[in-house]
Amino acid sequence: MKYAHLENTKLHYRIDGPEDGATVVFANSLGTDLRLWDPILPLLPKGLRILRFDKRGHGLSASPPAPYSMGSLITDTEQLMDHTGFKDALFVGLSIGGMIAQGLAVKRLDLIRAMVLSNTAAKIGNTPMWSDRINIVQTQGIEALADGVMQRWFGKAFCAGHDLELWRNMLAQQSVQGYTGCCAAISGTDFYTPTSGLRLPTLGIAGSEDGSTPPDLVRETVDLIPGSTFHLMRKAGHLPCVEQPIEYAQVLTDFMRSTGHI
Repeated sequence: MKYAHLENTKLHYRIDGPEDGATVVFANSLGTDLRLWDPILPLLPKGLRILRFDKRGHGLSASPPAPYSMGSLITDTEQLMDHTGFKDALFVGLSIGGMIAQGLAVKRLDLIRAMVLSNTAAKIGNTPMWSDRINIVQTQGIEALADGVMQRWFGKAFCAGHDLELWRNMLAQQSVQGYTGCCAAISGTDFYTPTSGLRLPTLGIAGSEDGSTPPDLVRETVDLIPGSTFHLMRKAGHLPCVEQPIEYAQVLTDFMRSTGHI
């Protein structure tokens, strides 16, 4: 267990793989911690140097007072990569993690050589929607949202299975402060203009049953970046790395090979 004492918060992170391996950074979604990537790690090529972390307000990281700005989340990630010596990395961001990826690529292209925007967009939802969600969590707790979130996160087959409870518990146990803080960060973010100026190898991944960031929304964002590619995963929701880990890992591996990262 490792902690990075950053300028404005303390982040829990984990590094796997050899020091001389090709660097990969994973940034997870709202309401999950770094265990989100557990299903795919054994399926990726050997020898990668992988950084995973709990963003502020999630998992074992500190929960500063809400609300948070997207700029703060991006700065946290930038400082963590500097702290751990990760640069020239493949950055894989899912949902809010994909927003962090876009903002970080605009700010520090030296840190990111290629980017995977998974189940994310330049703008997600609208201010009234996020305000309603923040209000519900503040007054009733995350538990009040949990069942609805599961329907957006996963396809029908997964929702009928035994593993759903694990992910529901992960969501429900997140910090109210951290969850609402990150909701506020998403609410205030519109990256259409800055993302359209990016020029780096980019892959978009979407789930056909994603109720949070539907495939058309993901594709619209990825299409802002010239030369980008797009992959649709069938029978998967908002967290395809959990539902379809074999396909997800293969798509990442193919992208790493096509960009010369491995």
